[in-house]
Amino acid sequence: MGAAGRTQQPRRPVALITGGSSGIGRALAIRLARDGFDLALLARGIDNLEETRRLVLEQARDAQVNCYPTDVGDAGSVSHSLDALVAEMGPPLWVVLNAGIARPGRFVEQPLGDHLDQMRTNYFGALHVAHAIAPVMAATGHGHLVFVSSGAAFFGIYGYGAYAPSKFAMRGLAEVLRVELAPLGIHVTLAYPPDTDTPQLVEESRSKPAATKEITAGGGLWSADRVAAQIVTGASRRRFLVAPGAQMRLLAHGHSLLSPLLRYYQTRIARKHDR
Repeated sequence: MGAAGRTQQPRRPVALITGGSSGIGRALAIRLARDGFDLALLARGIDNLEETRRLVLEQARDAQVNCYPTDVGDAGSVSHSLDALVAEMGPPLWVVLNAGIARPGRFVEQPLGDHLDQMRTNYFGALHVAHAIAPVMAATGHGHLVFVSSGAAFFGIYGYGAYAPSKFAMRGLAEVLRVELAPLGIHVTLAYPPDTDTPQLVEESRSKPAATKEITAGGGLWSADRVAAQIVTGASRRRFLVAPGAQMRLLAHGHSLLSPLLRYYQTRIARKHDR
């Protein structure tokens, strides 16, 4: 049969995922590929990106999975990767802003560099990608930005003086873009994962102050697959707020009312540990 007589397969939508090399990002990649997306994965380390690619293709053999080693905290690195991505794959339909680091510590002891690093990766990393890709989405008349935040964006938690502000900032950006980008056909989702069994959480636990460990204990531990499923389901339904689990939903809807009680609870624990 000649070229004119061939049935052309519909093009699969593209999902861009930052922090796609492990944890929630990897689980989201697998989930979205199984749901029919091609993937553009961004993270710093090529080896872990390639491992995610291998795992994705085990479950979604028809997916195209491109890896772009990128430092999302560097606007130039982001611009270079997104130019290549759009040229090779076309404009993404979904952009999942998941890259993040967490280094807890007591404020009076923690180096200033820890504060700067977490703001650079967690907030500016999301900002750089969103700012670069929003005009591309606007030109197509559709798109979806999915911000992966944290329960630390709801209220101050002992030991997260460097981490929480970066997630508060992400929350503020997502709330503004929800309003500004809607007339352009771009939807926004803001997800608040609970504690999730990932390499990042293991790394985070190494520097958690004793008081922080006690304050955050008892919240349960979710698998990355379960969290990813909830995020994808919520975003697919065009929900702005996705808060997996009863605890996250309570914080999402009642954090202002709960704040005095949570502050009292934390202060009691802090005084016990910081005598």
